[in-house]
Amino acid sequence: MDDIYIIGVGMTPFGKHAALSVKDLTRQAVAAALQDAGAFRENIGAAYFGNAGQGALEGQFMVPGEIALRDAGFETIPVINVENACASASTALHQACAHVKAGLSEVALAVGAEKMFVEDRARMFGVFDGAWDVHRWRANLDALWSLAEDFPLPPEALADTGQRSVFMDVYASLSRYHMKSFGSTQRQLAAVAAKNHFHSSMNPLSQYRNTLTVEEVLQARLVSWPLTLPMCAPISDGAAAAIVCHKSALSRFDAKRAVRVAASVLASGSNRKAEEWDKHLCRIAALKAYHEAAVGPEDMSVAEVHDATAFAEILQTENLGFCAFGEGGVLAERGETKLGGRIPINVSGGLESKGHPIGATGLGQVFELATQLRGEAGERQVVGARFAIAENGGGFHGFEEAAACITILAAPGKA
Repeated sequence: MDDIYIIGVGMTPFGKHAALSVKDLTRQAVAAALQDAGAFRENIGAAYFGNAGQGALEGQFMVPGEIALRDAGFETIPVINVENACASASTALHQACAHVKAGLSEVALAVGAEKMFVEDRARMFGVFDGAWDVHRWRANLDALWSLAEDFPLPPEALADTGQRSVFMDVYASLSRYHMKSFGSTQRQLAAVAAKNHFHSSMNPLSQYRNTLTVEEVLQARLVSWPLTLPMCAPISDGAAAAIVCHKSALSRFDAKRAVRVAASVLASGSNRKAEEWDKHLCRIAALKAYHEAAVGPEDMSVAEVHDATAFAEILQTENLGFCAFGEGGVLAERGETKLGGRIPINVSGGLESKGHPIGATGLGQVFELATQLRGEAGERQVVGARFAIAENGGGFHGFEEAAACITILAAPGKA
């Protein structure tokens, strides 16, 4: 994708925003992206709007993008609504890039927004129940639990910990299977969570700014063994946006800060067997993205991965080729994924600590990576960042995500 550039990014703080609506959050993120790009609404030829939960939570089942963006001052342009579970925002960016590459517009907007906090907690957590095959939910869960049914568990693993998202049970079962298959440990999961909380302490837009030690993570409230609360992404509100343009329009903006989209790959899952790690959809999509960008894992300076739980970061570290399968936990425990390490991962704080407003998460990752590649990340800056990769997954089907998007970005001036 040598001809497509990100010229502006914007993001709200992630967290609990009781007084703000989806419209408010969208308006703030888009205004920040326009200001960052030095662009005007009139420059935008099309908009792609990512959102996953507004229909279930507010009844806005249709035209959410047209509604939110009209309130942000956009009229007459095509607005395309994108729902791809937690990968909605990165899918919106993928589509905006394709739109511009196809020559339909020279400049396009991708925005993701989510308002998750509502008073009805059952309804709030119930949004996640619709992110897999609702006709087979019991069979889905039974198949996942059976992966490690012969794996010895501590007594606390059998406890009913109370209300939680079904996806925490999904990730818990995958964590146990990884432990059974490779010998990974709960302490390695805690190392990931402690690292990400340290990173988020330097990010003013993060939902959580507190640091935690490995021991504090291990001693926190159990969600679904082996996952404790700090190992799990929180419920979040927020929005993020990116403006992309074709190379032909780049001279109208600040080319010195333009981040090149080296690759954008969108994939869906398969009926692979659980033990076929090398056939994971994120692995296949990552290999395709590396090929498209003509780079490899060794060229990446920084990564943002979809750590809905600490285990997900370990798995995606392996899928992206930063280590062999089974070694992701060891990599984190050795400090290689921490700021200053061999391959810093989730320097933003990740979903676990920066927050996870579902429909905005993928563009939140892109906001962080663009900031890093421009050298504007302040105390959390990865020195000399040249290439960056984001992995954003959505939903679940079989033994993996239902959808995934891999984005590779190149620093301004990097061919």
